[in-house]
Amino acid sequence: MIEGPLAWIGAGLVLLFLALALLGPLITGDAAARTGLPLEPPSGAHPLGTDHLGRDLFARVASGAALSTSVGLSSVGIGLLLAVPAGIFAGLRGASWTDEAVMRVMDLLQALPFFIFALFVMGLLGTGESDIGPLTLSPATKVVLLLAISFLPYFARVARSATLVEAQQEYVDALRVVGVPRWRIVFVELLPNVLPPVLVQGFLWIGIAIFAEAALSFLGMGIQPPAASLGSIIGEGTSYMLYGAWWYPVIPGVVLLVATLGLNLVGDSISHALGRR
Repeated sequence: MIEGPLAWIGAGLVLLFLALALLGPLITGDAAARTGLPLEPPSGAHPLGTDHLGRDLFARVASGAALSTSVGLSSVGIGLLLAVPAGIFAGLRGASWTDEAVMRVMDLLQALPFFIFALFVMGLLGTGESDIGPLTLSPATKVVLLLAISFLPYFARVARSATLVEAQQEYVDALRVVGVPRWRIVFVELLPNVLPPVLVQGFLWIGIAIFAEAALSFLGMGIQPPAASLGSIIGEGTSYMLYGAWWYPVIPGVVLLVATLGLNLVGDSISHALGRR
């Protein structure tokens, strides 16, 4: 389903980012270890230089890429698990009051500006670990849950629209006439046809999740040091550009650009191919 030069460029960028996220931490070791002098430029010992504490920037960026990948996949996965059943349920109900109730809840969530909502919640709970009953939520877990909640309306709408289209097909009426159970129609017949457009949307939103996590960490409201996040590394590095340490904020910024651009190019290609089908 990947077609065109831009799509292949995007696929290459995604593979580069995944290689850094998956293999980088295995190669570089401890990202918190101080292995050099502060603000060393790129060299043989430190290919991407060091940060203001003398930590290897390659190790920090690789660890941040791994964290961004984990946050992106987790937030989109949770959002899909919650939104797809809600969207299918609303679509099967048609124009009933239950459909209206589900979609008005989604409208309410969609009306909340994400960053204002995230800053409010993180300010209320704090940027450290939070105890909610028997659960202890880490900063990364809170960011994942906030992103998942923000994604719910978009996934639910796509699932509902696809369900409305599929529910009007003749094969669904034929299955009902011959007495096929409703649950079998939903899970065996409708779900495989509803999932492809929803999964394409999910793929596109992984890039948005990675960028959103970096933005929150850049503002100091996301993943907290000493954990490595691309956003927090960029935020730390901007203070040292005046001292000539251009590599400090630029390199993690390029890695973040590679991830978001690659995911969007591939996602757009898959979306267009699916639309033609």
